[in-house]
Amino acid sequence: MGNKSLIKKILLGLSAVGPGLFLIGYNIGTGSVTTMAKTGAEFGMSLFWAVVLSCIFTYVLMVAYGKVTLVTGRTALFNFKQEFKWGWILSLYIILVLIIGELLALMGVMGIVADLVQEGVRLAFNGAIIQRGWIILFFVAILTFFLWFGRYKAFEKVLTVLVILMGLSFMVVFIMVRPDMMDILSGMVPSIPDTPGALGLIAAITGTTCSAAVFVMRSTVVAEKGWGINDLKKEKTDAFVSAFMMLFLSGIIMAVAAGTLHISGMKLDDTVEMISLFEPLGGKLAAFVLIIGITGAGLSTIFPIVLIAPWLLADYRGTPRNIHSKSSRVLIIGAMVFAFGTVFLEERPPALMVFSQAFQACILPAVAVPMFILINKQKLMGNNKASAKLNLGLVAVILFSLLTTWFAITEFI
Repeated sequence: MGNKSLIKKILLGLSAVGPGLFLIGYNIGTGSVTTMAKTGAEFGMSLFWAVVLSCIFTYVLMVAYGKVTLVTGRTALFNFKQEFKWGWILSLYIILVLIIGELLALMGVMGIVADLVQEGVRLAFNGAIIQRGWIILFFVAILTFFLWFGRYKAFEKVLTVLVILMGLSFMVVFIMVRPDMMDILSGMVPSIPDTPGALGLIAAITGTTCSAAVFVMRSTVVAEKGWGINDLKKEKTDAFVSAFMMLFLSGIIMAVAAGTLHISGMKLDDTVEMISLFEPLGGKLAAFVLIIGITGAGLSTIFPIVLIAPWLLADYRGTPRNIHSKSSRVLIIGAMVFAFGTVFLEERPPALMVFSQAFQACILPAVAVPMFILINKQKLMGNNKASAKLNLGLVAVILFSLLTTWFAITEFI
């Protein structure tokens, strides 16, 4: 009875932070794994400060977006369209660039998942090789079936399982590797390595953690949860759990890569390199644990990615989010086609992922500035306007978003 009671309490606790778990599943995907692992491999823990700042600012913007949704009863893009003179242009711009960024990410995610499953099959069946295209087709078929017939609560449960599986996998590998804690703490001191690619990785860290898509989706999943103005405290707790878990998991991934790849002088141009390095450390078990963790991360990301277009359009129109409508199903199928991108592109999936995450950083100012204005509108928010502390946090987010956008433009253009 005691064990059943404990499990029931844990499940109740998880159900209270549904949107947070949904966004952890979205945010800590293969984009985060690749970006954090690549950063740890190339620069050790010296850029960990960027992860810490990104997660703090993620919390600030999640609270702001959730609060405005709870007070107004309307989702973010619909609020932008209604409250600003040229808000419809801003909303359409956000929709367009987020969908482009997510489709780029989808190609990278599926490519990495396929490479990892291919490696897992090779290890398990004495060198047997399954082509990447067939692996992607298998996952696309399963995900399409689930999305065709599934509902939001079912997605939430699946993502909860995948997030827990992913977290446990990385914790097991972290314990196996035992990275030096002093190296992790030294990464808290802000510094920018004077080497090519450092600015791009800082932008990618921001893009994958403090992601513009997360905040726009935040208002949608909060609305989907059915929370109201009386749930403000619950919304803050949920945002904190989400941001803290992002920091915890991102830090573990970076530390694992810093404690192995960085010491070995590897740069992680291919995610499979990470698996092959862990095999000598912990045998095939370590390799399989890592494959399960990163694959779980990838699949947990794909659900929200393919839902983003129908949800953003519903957000913009202010209409119910029905993923079973004809238009939603067409958009979902259209997104799934892009999953096969790496079958035809020469670019390696990790490089594509880092580029897509840095691209996301460029969108951040467009979602931070309008929210700062909205949450301070007396007519809209009444007594629930932003406090001085929240305003200070939002100003810091805006300045940080402009800096990382400049980093991304400098590095890639």
